Amino acid sequence: MTSTVRRAAAFALVGSLSLLVPALSVVRSLPAVAPVWSAATETVVATAPFVLIAVLALTAVDEGRLFDLFERPGDRQEGKLYGLAGFALAVAGLALLSVQFGLPVWAFVGSVFALSWGNVGERLVDAVTDERVVATGGFVAAGFLAATLASALAATLVGVELTGEFVALLAFLGTSAGLLGALLRSVLFERDDPLVLLSIGLVLWLFSDLPIDTTATRVAVALGVTAGLGYVSYALDTASLPGMLTGVFLGLLTIVLGDFRWFAMLITFFGLGGLSTKFRYDEKLERGIAEENEGARGSGNVLANSLVALVAVLVAAASPSHTGVEPVFLLFAFAGSVSAAMSDTFSSEFGGLYDEPRLITTLERVEPGTDGGVTWQGGVAGVVGAALIAGIAAGLFGRVGPTGGAVILAAGVAGMLVDSLLGATIEGQWVGNQGVNFLATLAAAVVAAALAVAAVPL
Repeated sequence: MTSTVRRAAAFALVGSLSLLVPALSVVRSLPAVAPVWSAATETVVATAPFVLIAVLALTAVDEGRLFDLFERPGDRQEGKLYGLAGFALAVAGLALLSVQFGLPVWAFVGSVFALSWGNVGERLVDAVTDERVVATGGFVAAGFLAATLASALAATLVGVELTGEFVALLAFLGTSAGLLGALLRSVLFERDDPLVLLSIGLVLWLFSDLPIDTTATRVAVALGVTAGLGYVSYALDTASLPGMLTGVFLGLLTIVLGDFRWFAMLITFFGLGGLSTKFRYDEKLERGIAEENEGARGSGNVLANSLVALVAVLVAAASPSHTGVEPVFLLFAFAGSVSAAMSDTFSSEFGGLYDEPRLITTLERVEPGTDGGVTWQGGVAGVVGAALIAGIAAGLFGRVGPTGGAVILAAGVAGMLVDSLLGATIEGQWVGNQGVNFLATLAAAVVAAALAVAAVPL
């Protein structure tokens, strides 16, 4: 066993102590304990083991086999186990949120197990292959399995019945934890694991509060479909590893929280948008308008174009019981934002191949690749891109229909124009390209929802 595998296993054993928190429900129900048990007692007992580990890591363990076991890069130079201390304090923080502020105990335990045992899976695969995507798959698989089983045990300890619906929820939470952990680990450093852990815990808390109606089969199919398509995008170099993980995570959420019809719009953008980036790439490279990293889109680019859609599907999942918003308007916001992302991508990737673009604000001729520069060919390509998403929405959703499709088309084109206008005015001075993409999709979502209020009958 390599040193990295041993270290990951040691951290996982520390993380497994999180099961002590749900076990407290058994302890406090004992006749001899119940009269003297209080909320303060539960908080102290739940967090004390992890706080103690952090204190020992910072004060007592500075050499020897135990230090060697938990040592992370940089710890040897400082003579302190900062990695272990940070991890333990992050677990203590989530434990506090669980016993005092309503974080479901199964979400807390699942978060800790997903990260700690996911790391074990990744290190085991790392020991036999240099393929980063395969090692990442090891993280996701081990994190999902550990999180799902541990959260089920935690729920059982606190007296929750493991119905089919609840098991499906736990499978969804475990899958989300594995994917999110792998995504954050791919863009951050190992020393940032406390931040990764807290992020997973807060996201699972959010998901636990949503009225999710799903099945384990649906979660499995969603993961299989999105992971398969994500790997294809990675193999074709249309997405980097973080970009692939982001796309798979967003795809999973779209299928489970929305349905496959919502996903059809999103995957059309991911697939055709990625391929359009690779179209005549060498020529774009010569003209200075090619995407970096050989056209493989990273997580920042994927999120910039999809964050508004993600928020729309999350709010739709919580509606109308939690927000009072009619879900159909959120469907239009989702479709409008994706339509704008597709429209802008087609406009840029195809329009940039033509000479003599004009600045959208003054119509003066500018060099290809100038922010805010447009061509009529790019405009036509943008309309086609928006029409593709509008057509999918109109064809798959009875409540959208031809009128709704026209609304989504108009919103997508509006988003494309907003992107060009912002590119000509504030890009490079106030925001970057990804910020402009986000604002354009947000504008399109607002336009789509506003037009739907007037044009689409409830």
